[in-house]
Amino acid sequence: MPEQLIRDISSADYTSRVTITNPANMEACIKLKQSTNARICVGRAGTRYRTETLLKFLVDHAAANDSVWSNVDENIIDRLGFLKVKTLVKDKEEYIKRPDLGRRFSRETMEEIKEKCISDPDVQIIAADGLSAFAIDANIEDIYSVISDGVQAKGYKIGTPIFVKYGRVATMDMISEALNAKITVNLIGERPGLVTNESMSAYMAYESSTSKPESQRTVISNIYNDGTPNVEAGAQIVYLIELMMKEKKSGIDLKL
Repeated sequence: MPEQLIRDISSADYTSRVTITNPANMEACIKLKQSTNARICVGRAGTRYRTETLLKFLVDHAAANDSVWSNVDENIIDRLGFLKVKTLVKDKEEYIKRPDLGRRFSRETMEEIKEKCISDPDVQIIAADGLSAFAIDANIEDIYSVISDGVQAKGYKIGTPIFVKYGRVATMDMISEALNAKITVNLIGERPGLVTNESMSAYMAYESSTSKPESQRTVISNIYNDGTPNVEAGAQIVYLIELMMKEKKSGIDLKL
C-alpha cells in the first residue's frame, strides 16, 4: 500500500476553521474566529479538547519554545552592518535564569562600544534577541530600513547600529549613556505566546538613562505580520522620534 501522509496541522488556516460538531450558527462562529486569535469554536470530545485542538496547541507551544531557545541568524545582522556585542550572560540557560545579567555589559564591552560607535547620535538603534530570536529574524531587515531611511531623511544624525546577544530591554540605558544618544530605540524579541513566535517590540526613550525609571520608555508592541506590520511600525517609530526630539521627553511624560 502507498504510504499515507498526515496533513501538517501547523499549515492549516485557523482564522475561520470551526470544529464544533453541528454548530447552531456557523456564520456567527466564523465571524467570531475572524475577530480574535483566541481558541474559540473548537468543540470538545466529552470533557476534553478534540484531538485536532490539542495537537494545534502542542504545535504552537513547541514553536514558542523553539524561538526562546534559538539564536538570531547573525548573517542578517552582519548584512545590515550592526556592531555585535554580548551582555554578561554566558548562554541561553543563564539568560533565562538571570535577567539581571542580561541588562549589563562587561567593562571591555563598554569600551568597545565607545571606541567603535558614533558618539553623540540623535538616534541610536539597537536590536536585541530578547526572548524571541525568530522575531528579530522575521522583522529586523524591513523595520531597520524604514527607521534608518526615515531618520536620515529628516536630517537626524544616526548612530552605529548595535546588536546585543542575550539582551534585555535595559541594555539601551547603558548604551545611551556611553554614546550620549538623544533618542535610543531598542528593537527586541517579545516573549512568545501561543499565537505567534515572531512578535517584536520597540522600546524608545529620550536621553535613556540607568538613573531613570521604566516609565521613561515609549513602547510599540506586537510587531509582526498579523499585528502591527514591521513597515508600519517603522513609520510609527520615525514619527515618535520626531515628536520626542520636539518635546524632549518620552514615556509617560510624552503626550500623544
